[in-house]
Order: sequence, then C-alpha cells, then structure tokens
Amino acid sequence: QVQLVESGGGLVQAGGSLRLSCAASGPTFSSYAMGWFRQAPGKEREFVTAITWTGGSIDYANSVKGRFTISRDNAENPMYLQMNSLKAEDTAVYYCAAGTSVQRLRAAGVLYWGKGTLVIVSS
Repeated sequence: QVQLVESGGGLVQAGGSLRLSCAASGPTFSSYAMGWFRQAPGKEREFVTAITWTGGSIDYANSVKGRFTISRDNAENPMYLQMNSLKAEDTAVYYCAAGTSVQRLRAAGVLYWGKGTLVIVSS
C-alpha cells in the first residue's frame, strides 16, 4: 500500500511562487510514476503533471507549461512541484498521485491519491 502526503500549500499573491512536496511511503512506491492533479472550487479534478520513476519522461497540462516544474529524487521526499508565475486560476486543492505510467496518470488512471494541499492565489 502506497501512502502519499502533500505539503507546501498556502496563500500567495499572483505572480508569486510556491513549492509543493509529496512524501511517499510503502514497499514499492519507487516503481510508480507520480504526478499532480488539482481541483478548483466547483470544478472537476484535472491533470497537472506527471513524471516517471527515472524522471526520463515528463508531461504537463497546457495550462501550466513553462510555469510549473515537476521533479523527483526518489529519496526521502521523492516528488516536488515548483510553481512559478502563479495566477488566480491556479487556486485549487493539489493532489499527489501515483500510477503505473505517465500516460495512465494523464488519463486519470490513478492507483493512489494523497489527501491534498490547498493553494490559494490572490489577485
């Protein structure tokens, strides 16, 4: 059983930056692709980005390309989401996710979810 715990959310002004972290535990978590989803108030949960176990393949939603960067070190705190040039429309609960591949994660084929961390971007 993989457990995912997010941290780093908070309140930031538009144009600012935040860095989210996802700590994973479990016997086989290192073999999974991992990613981030978000859910804004009144909207469906949507894919943000994902990365393979090796970091060799990364995918981003068009809405965050060039502003967000996903990384992974597979050590104690294996995944990060650096968010720059934040906009009010980035306000959402951000969820860490694990799945079998980047492609499956993009298609919402998630095996494990974290509980989420709230990001609020004030305009």
